[in-house]
Amino acid sequence: MRALTRGGRAFTAAALAAATAVLVGAAGLVAGGSGDARAAGGAVVLDEGELDFTPRLADGKLELQIDDRTGDTTVVREPSQVVLHAPASSLQYTPDPVATALGTTNMDSWQLNGWEAENIFAPEPGWNGSEAGGDIEVSLSGYDGPDIFGMAAYTRETDSVNGPATAYLGSAESVQRTFTLSGDEERLLPIWQFTAEGVYRLTFTVTSGGSSDTETLAVVVGDDVDPAGVLPGDGSTPTASPTDAPTGSATASPSPTVPAAHVIAEGHVDLAARPTDGDLEFQLKEGTELNHEWYEPGEIVMHVRPAAKRKIPEGYEFLGTPGDAVWWLPLQQNAGIVWPGWNTTEYAKADLDGRVSFRLDSVQGPGNFAMFYNDAMGVPVVSLNSGDGLPDTHTLGGGTHSHFDWVFSAEGVYRTTFTVSATLADGTKVSDTETIAWVVGDDTDPSTVTPGEGDEPTATPTATPSESASQTPTVTPSVSASGSASASAPATDPGTASSGSGGTSSTGGSGGSGTSTAGGLASTGAQVAVIAGVAVVALLVGGGAVFFVRSRRTAQ
Repeated sequence: MRALTRGGRAFTAAALAAATAVLVGAAGLVAGGSGDARAAGGAVVLDEGELDFTPRLADGKLELQIDDRTGDTTVVREPSQVVLHAPASSLQYTPDPVATALGTTNMDSWQLNGWEAENIFAPEPGWNGSEAGGDIEVSLSGYDGPDIFGMAAYTRETDSVNGPATAYLGSAESVQRTFTLSGDEERLLPIWQFTAEGVYRLTFTVTSGGSSDTETLAVVVGDDVDPAGVLPGDGSTPTASPTDAPTGSATASPSPTVPAAHVIAEGHVDLAARPTDGDLEFQLKEGTELNHEWYEPGEIVMHVRPAAKRKIPEGYEFLGTPGDAVWWLPLQQNAGIVWPGWNTTEYAKADLDGRVSFRLDSVQGPGNFAMFYNDAMGVPVVSLNSGDGLPDTHTLGGGTHSHFDWVFSAEGVYRTTFTVSATLADGTKVSDTETIAWVVGDDTDPSTVTPGEGDEPTATPTATPSESASQTPTVTPSVSASGSASASAPATDPGTASSGSGGTSSTGGSGGSGTSTAGGLASTGAQVAVIAGVAVVALLVGGGAVFFVRSRRTAQ
């Protein structure tokens, strides 16, 4: 085991690009604290629910144990016999005060008990000091891992008054190694921060009343490493024999039976309307304004990685039951997952008589798809929703780039068919209908999925267009529908009920230049030279409740 104090602490930025990995479920394992999820050496994988690290007296001696409440009853476990898993979805915004307190950076990090804890499926580890008969000294007495680990207290209430974070312990040189756990504390919930993916081994020593105990906890961060293959404790536990290996283990993926599609699993991509020889083409633009490629929808497969998995918050019942799982692509860019937007920047406003219509004709797949944004009061405004019938339409003015929240309700293969149409300034009606294939989760290898319309026997329509729906609808002009967006919050389209203009957007005039009001990692405006900057959408309750966005501030 390496010494606790390490010479360097440079943040590995490449770790933010979460790699596509095989989930525990793909290996035939059952996740949770029921004891069914087994790692190497027979360890239990803990990847969801409430846990308490509890120093307690047993026969007059202090023992550090884990009270696992992830099942129907509390199960007491030894830290050296479990593997804690911080999944890819635990990658979160790092408040500046937490970074300062733990000697890290304000780049996104993997966090347990972070600000988004109530909306992600991840362990919630706490500390219980009430069973030791007095105060307890907790020390990080040993550490091994790919980068920095730390624990700190920082809440929204603290942030609202610009208060500092309180560091409990950490592996960075500047951070203390010991804190006192009060004997009256029944559940202390600090943020556990990890700044890189990989396997960590944290050795804790607890001392109270002259007695002490030392335990090593194995933690797998991200999905680059399968937690089922990690030895618990300090890694010295003998590996399970081949006969003990879980059945149904993942094998090599079958070769695609069709030419491999271009898989887009992370980064920026726009669904775009483009003028071509007097007609309109619906294409996908992957990348930034200065570095991008164009693709036909029938050439690509969009992959929504497991890191997008979230819980449905209250107020979003149109997505399902609050607390249930969905796969959520937010309107701001998150590292490691795809960031889809809409783009009409190749059409100047003067080129069009009205707006460009993006109509969702049908959705095939195991669940529903919805797209929406939040108004100035934080109320979701739904633009597209296959769960309540199709077709649904949203529109954009020329010279516009816009982002929304996209949500899928189940894992599997989806096919979304869109008709994109417009009326040109000379009265010509143009349109294009295309189907985009999506793979949600990791149950299906996206490289084996046929792009475009496909032919899966299990892909049953979840919604289809009505017989009266026109294949090439005429866009009704609206002098007020400029495609612009408020810098403080998206505004509801003043046009017809079928038009949506929310989300974050950049809009351009006749020259196609744009002003960006979308946050994120990539520059995607119509012309980067005239981008005015980044504005944060205010009061994002919902999309913002799941992906809370704040301006980063420097700790005082």
